Amino acid sequence: MALTVLLALGIAGGLALHRASALDRTVIEVDTPALVSAVRLESALTDQETGVRGYGLTGQESFLDPYRTGVDDQRTYTARLRTLVADDPAAGADLDEVTRQAAAWQQLIALPVVAAPPGGPVALAVERADEGKRAFDKVRAATAGLQQTLAQHRDRSRAQLRDAGRIRDRTLLLIAALILGLTAAVFAGLRRGVTRPLDQLSSDVRKVAGGSFDHEVIPTGPADLRMLAADIELMRGRMVRELAFSDAVRQQLDERARDLRRSNEELEQFAYVASHDLQEPLRKVASFCQLLERRYADQLDERAGQYIGYAVDGANRMQTLIQDLLSFSRVGRLHAETSPVDLEELFTRTADALSIAIEESGTDLSHDELPTVTGDPTQLGVLLQNLLSNAVKFRSPDRPARVQVTAARHDDGMWHFAVADNGIGIDKEFAEQVFVIFQRLHTRETYPGNGIGLALCKKIVEFHGGSIAVDTGYAPGTRITFTLPGSAAGQDPAAPEESQE
Repeated sequence: MALTVLLALGIAGGLALHRASALDRTVIEVDTPALVSAVRLESALTDQETGVRGYGLTGQESFLDPYRTGVDDQRTYTARLRTLVADDPAAGADLDEVTRQAAAWQQLIALPVVAAPPGGPVALAVERADEGKRAFDKVRAATAGLQQTLAQHRDRSRAQLRDAGRIRDRTLLLIAALILGLTAAVFAGLRRGVTRPLDQLSSDVRKVAGGSFDHEVIPTGPADLRMLAADIELMRGRMVRELAFSDAVRQQLDERARDLRRSNEELEQFAYVASHDLQEPLRKVASFCQLLERRYADQLDERAGQYIGYAVDGANRMQTLIQDLLSFSRVGRLHAETSPVDLEELFTRTADALSIAIEESGTDLSHDELPTVTGDPTQLGVLLQNLLSNAVKFRSPDRPARVQVTAARHDDGMWHFAVADNGIGIDKEFAEQVFVIFQRLHTRETYPGNGIGLALCKKIVEFHGGSIAVDTGYAPGTRITFTLPGSAAGQDPAAPEESQE
């Protein structure tokens, strides 16, 4: 019953609000603007009459300015009134009367006087002065009637708006009183049947949320609250089981992480010690083989010397391989302190170290202005030396060797570098394989090395937060691209114009 009464009163209140709003819009958006436009229409017609009368008395063109302005304003306000009084037949008839009387006066006085030849306006105005006065009095009477009709319509709308406001206020007060009564009754009932059980449920939930996962949630109160409490208790039990499982898994992960750290430390120590312990026997094998060859050279035949050479070469290659593996394992472990590194200076030192190979191969080495980046100077020196030595080593026998190093700062905040040559190149199918340790594309007899250089470069670049790749679209030759972060000190030189992507 309360909901039915509220619904009926709500509908009545909505209708009252709608009627009040409609009447308010009528007063504000129709009646008042229409009355203002009627007054301005009268003013426009008066301006025309004043201008024509002045022109008729003096014959001066300047007196026609108010007339022309008044004609334009008449059209504007007449059109506006047509729109505003479209639903008011009486006001529309009054507006038609104003338009007819204004047109009659204009035909009798205004248009002939304005169109008269020089010297003629004064005589014509004097001749038709009485007729013009009577005609414009009719215009004034018509505009007064229009304004009176519009004012009466506005007054009626205001009265209706006041009545609608009173009805609206009474309806809203009745609704408010009924709502207050219902609120008091509902509050008492909810307090007794819902609020207290809900407070108990909230208290249990807060205890569970605070970490007391063993606290049991006991269903009480209405059926809906009991169902909710049962669902929460089911969720609490599931959480207890999941937390117990998570704790067990976390303990296992912690144990495995400790075992992994210990294993990594042992492996690093083993690799370091083994590399040093293996190098000494290899040096002895190579040294004693060479000593054996020199001391018993006259007793050994050519094949024995060849075998000794094989042994020495194998020992030397094994020693080089161990040194390369040791360097590979040290990346990110030793010399891991970063600082601003001037690549321009580092490039100069690297080029000097490779000067003999560069001169013997006749390589044309050029580079852009290189920036200052943040990193490990030793590792970045190894990176440049490996890339430049590879570019010189894998040159093409068919053309003069040319190597170019470029650098450009991109919008991602990284420096993008490229080492390009016109050598033998790398096929697309091997673009990823060349960065895998011990992967070689040529035999040792054709090109010496252990197949670890580019793998070491990849590890160094990724340790510094960059990436490295082979530009498969570059030809002829090879183009290795890599990225490095800029200097944290902000000492990078102005980024050179990007010559290559």
